[in-house]
Amino acid sequence: MQTPIRGLRSFCVASKCLSFKHAAAQLFLTPSAVSHQIKQLEAQLGFPLFKRSVRSIELTSSGKQFYQSVQPIIHQLESTITEFTHSQQNKTIVISLPEFFASELFVPRLNEWCEQNPTINLQLETVKSGSEPSAIADLSIVLANGKPNASIIQELFQVRYAAACNKKLYIKLKNSGLKALNTTPLILHRSRPWSWHQWAEKSGVEDFDPKQIIQFDSMFGVARAAQQGMGIALVPLPMSKTWFSERLLVKLFDEELNTNDRYYLIQHENMENKKELTLFANWVKETFANDYQ
Repeated sequence: MQTPIRGLRSFCVASKCLSFKHAAAQLFLTPSAVSHQIKQLEAQLGFPLFKRSVRSIELTSSGKQFYQSVQPIIHQLESTITEFTHSQQNKTIVISLPEFFASELFVPRLNEWCEQNPTINLQLETVKSGSEPSAIADLSIVLANGKPNASIIQELFQVRYAAACNKKLYIKLKNSGLKALNTTPLILHRSRPWSWHQWAEKSGVEDFDPKQIIQFDSMFGVARAAQQGMGIALVPLPMSKTWFSERLLVKLFDEELNTNDRYYLIQHENMENKKELTLFANWVKETFANDYQ
């Protein structure tokens, strides 16, 4: 029972190719290392396994019998190790999610998941709002104006939008009221080009005539532009709550735009036989569907 597994494996490979040199190349060892391992094995067994000559090796009669007995065992052992290694590698969950959701809500809560599930790897694929989810994702979190076309969907929460700017611009505009909308650049996400007009209509703004509208292709760009004082932005809640709590942005008006925009969790396959996917999906539902309704 003290026989090293590597010695048995070296013996099986050498028996198959009848060359220490070729066996060494397959095992990523030196020929002398392979020869040494097999000599140790022969010493333990008490009989020679190979007939050695200057340029070749040949199995002895006992070596042939030993190879026939031990080779199936080594093969099964290698197969088992490969199977279990592959199984462990499969415990990686690929999640596709919008970049702003990822940075502002998901990542700040991710430590909770990691502490509870230290053996499950995560691979995050962030996409711009309105883009298609990653094709390799096991699960996707998407922002949509209506229920996505998928078989297994869980609604997480509704999104609302608030007009916000930085502190310096807020001090300048706070006494102007709704007139500020006609004198200050308005910032929005290009996937929602009419959102300012919708906000103005629902807020009872008459003669809405914006001076300038600036569109970004990412919500992070929208928020960052407002923080830098470029203008007034429509930013999503609850994703932007940290920007407000840290006073990077200030709400200029109390009115908020409620829309049909919602975040959804989409399963791309049956998860009955994948415990790690079920665990993660349940964590997402409990964390975001319950806390942000």
